[in-house]
Amino acid sequence: MPLLLAATTGFQLSDAFFAFVIAAILLLLGRLIRQKLRILRQLYIPSSIVAGLLALLLGPQVLGQLMSPDSPWAEGLFAPDILQVWRESPGVFINVVFATLFLGEILPSPREIWRKAAPQVAFGQTLAWGQYVVGLLLGVLVLTPVFGLSPIAGTLIEIAFEGGHGTAAGMAETLTELGFPEGGDLALGLATIGIVSGIVSGILLANWGRRKGLIRSARLEADATAEVYGVEREHPDWVAARERLTSDLLIDPISLNLGFVGLAVAFGWLILEALKGFERLTWGGEGGLTILGYIPLFPMALVGGILVQLLLRRLRLEPLVMRSLMERIGGVALDITIITALASISLTALGANLVPFALLALLGIAWNVLAFMVLAPRMIPEFWFERGLGDVGQSMGVTATGILLLRMVDPQNRSGAFESFAYKQLFFEPIVGGGLFTAAAPALVVQLGAVGTLLLTGALLLFWLAFGLLVTGRRSRRTLGEG
Repeated sequence: MPLLLAATTGFQLSDAFFAFVIAAILLLLGRLIRQKLRILRQLYIPSSIVAGLLALLLGPQVLGQLMSPDSPWAEGLFAPDILQVWRESPGVFINVVFATLFLGEILPSPREIWRKAAPQVAFGQTLAWGQYVVGLLLGVLVLTPVFGLSPIAGTLIEIAFEGGHGTAAGMAETLTELGFPEGGDLALGLATIGIVSGIVSGILLANWGRRKGLIRSARLEADATAEVYGVEREHPDWVAARERLTSDLLIDPISLNLGFVGLAVAFGWLILEALKGFERLTWGGEGGLTILGYIPLFPMALVGGILVQLLLRRLRLEPLVMRSLMERIGGVALDITIITALASISLTALGANLVPFALLALLGIAWNVLAFMVLAPRMIPEFWFERGLGDVGQSMGVTATGILLLRMVDPQNRSGAFESFAYKQLFFEPIVGGGLFTAAAPALVVQLGAVGTLLLTGALLLFWLAFGLLVTGRRSRRTLGEG
């Protein structure tokens, strides 16, 4: 019989409790399946994705459809209340994921970050705006006139590929409010295709690069001092300072860091409400242009996290935040987001839009690979292969995919690509890849039209193309020549 079949009407805390207990068990089963199936390990498919797909298979849309209406399993293994908790979970936990992104990081000066990361910022932004352009073009020319799909469909490549499962799940409610309810399911499906194709194409490109001798870091002597695999995480003096600050607090470190996450989300909510209020008082009055009103909370939670980190620095309380704990908190929240989002994806919506779904996926993959082979060497010619491959991995899956591909081609970080890749996120995540523009893009399509949004994103694509080719590309070539 379905688990927890005896459900009552209204919200019950026990429903949420058992929903997450079941999700945790599914995660363990996903880990077991991943270890048993070699193909999943070779593709580096996370256990959370396996668990989410397992939940989908055991739910009403697959197992339930295979059973007769009189069977006790006609609705799958999970009670309706459990499924309802799962449906509402992605939009909640994605806020925690984004709030933890920069909490506990040592944030260098913007000038120092820009100096190291400018070429990758230009290339990463080019990839993102290009995904909007090719997606909106496909929507204007094919998806809307031929298949009758909402013009918002043109934004799904960037939402799913750059944003990943978390952003796709977090945007589902906004897409529904804008009259595109199937958009959330299509975005989740595209995110799954993106992460698999990102890893597969990344492996193929890495092997091609080795054969062609394009991986310069493999020919360099390992730098014994190159120990930085990302943004500097913790100052050596912080351990002693943390012990001094927490000696009288009588609070568990995890609880303390969860408090900072809550503060970051609260800051983000206050900022979002202030922006919505400002919009209502200005251009978004009665019958006016509404954009900020459709932005979900999670990109503002990211901004809130940065503000909390800066506030703690100002108060000299930075050591209280432990980056390792923030990564664990964000990791758990992301696992819950992915499992519950995939468990509640609508296969009916995917089946009804199979051809548009395939066209979006193929066009997104083609753009990313073409941009890497044509634009990356012209924008970031100094270790362009290593640095560009990391950006391609991120643009087709998640940040972890980019790091994975970087480690495949430069495990010793001889190119310095890890540091540049990490710094790039400070200029990237707040805008695209789940940032402010990602959140606002569907509303822009509704308000400005697909053509208007296409012109806007096309102009931004041209700007970053010109900046990457004429500024960072030339500077990188000059630096390379002087070296």
